[in-house]
Amino acid sequence: MSSLLEKKCTACELGAPLVPDEKQNDLLKDLKGWLIDRSNISKLSKTYKFSNYASTLNFVNLIAELSESEDHHPKMTVEWGKVSLEWWSHKIEGLHMNDFICAAKSDEIFLTVEQ
Repeated sequence: MSSLLEKKCTACELGAPLVPDEKQNDLLKDLKGWLIDRSNISKLSKTYKFSNYASTLNFVNLIAELSESEDHHPKMTVEWGKVSLEWWSHKIEGLHMNDFICAAKSDEIFLTVEQ
């Protein structure tokens, strides 16, 4: 995962390459607890759990900062004590390297949030 943490997202334009399925599976091995939903449009998904709502919102705000700094934005579902994230690249309707980079950085952020 450390190599993913060192990377920055690149501008994803129409026609940018999707990560091939075989490479997706290799990258997924470096991401703990992430799943690939391959129905319709492939997406990376994970749910994080927290002991209170304040930590939940702190995590959401840090993911928002990450999203703005990388110019790549996930779907976030927020509930008491948990946040579900989905990363995928809207323009190319599937998984780009940016999604794996942001998933790794999301995990790193989770480790910094008080649980």
